Amino acid sequence: MNTCPDYDFLLVLPHLRVQNANAISSPLTHGFPSVTALMGLTWALSRKTRASGLDLDFTGFGVVCHDYQEQSTHEGFVGSFCLTRNPIGKDGSTAAIVEEGRIHLEVSLVLAVNCPRWLQRPEEREADCTKVAQILAAMRLAGGSFLPPEKPWQKRYQPYAVDFSGNEDDRHAKFRAVRMRLLPGFALVARDDLLAQRLAELQATQPQASRLDAWLSLARVNWHFSPKSEENPTQGEWQHDRKNLGWVVPIPVGYGALAPIQSAGSVANARDMDTPFRLVESLYSIGQWISPHRLQDPTQILWYAKSSPEEGLYRCSNDYATESSDSADLHYEFD
Repeated sequence: MNTCPDYDFLLVLPHLRVQNANAISSPLTHGFPSVTALMGLTWALSRKTRASGLDLDFTGFGVVCHDYQEQSTHEGFVGSFCLTRNPIGKDGSTAAIVEEGRIHLEVSLVLAVNCPRWLQRPEEREADCTKVAQILAAMRLAGGSFLPPEKPWQKRYQPYAVDFSGNEDDRHAKFRAVRMRLLPGFALVARDDLLAQRLAELQATQPQASRLDAWLSLARVNWHFSPKSEENPTQGEWQHDRKNLGWVVPIPVGYGALAPIQSAGSVANARDMDTPFRLVESLYSIGQWISPHRLQDPTQILWYAKSSPEEGLYRCSNDYATESSDSADLHYEFD
């Protein structure tokens, strides 16, 4: 069973504006940066804050999207990314276009933090939050650049920390206040249970159905004709399978190993010659965009790392709907 790491505070960085983030989250999905990119941002921010002298330990993150604008055009059923032409080569020939999907975002980040100093000296929290926001402003989210707050003098655009070290009743009361400040928007949570449920539904009529079939089925709107009666089927109606399903989307949730771990420096042209190397591919599951006011506990919005190198799994997990570990992921190998 997945369990979110412990934390004492939630650090909220509200209404961050991001320009030209990567909208292609994996070889099979697009529309929003992947949770692995957000996890990488959290880790990089943790290293930079410690290098600046702050003793903050980030154990998880949550993301709420308030607005987005994908840089694409649509004509009928066909969509195309807005691309830029690269400069010509040295010989004057036209350089090839590398397709890049870009998206403008307005998001809020919710970071789970452990910091004993904040418990002892609460007066230092505000200054530390401001410093974290300043460090983040010089970083990138999925290749996108952070823009200055639209109205930095307003309270809704200022970072803040909330103490969650009290009892359960206090935690719920404080989270209710936090989630209302995140409106309007939608939080991304994991729905691994929907993937297992759809697989069981498909195998009831198609025993050969795989998790890939279930994942593709949830990634689209499936229509079927439902007759009202066998005697007069013309009075039937077309129905889709999205009723009561919510805003579910296919998402990448991590990486699965394709080969054993190679020792550091043994693979030519690796990015880091001091770190062990391993070939991986994307892991896929199902996510859901849900309004923050429907969340009951901070653990429902928080994503955290759950790696099992011995099993070849490097995954981002979320406890919104916990399911058995062997029915959560789609690990698809390409030929």
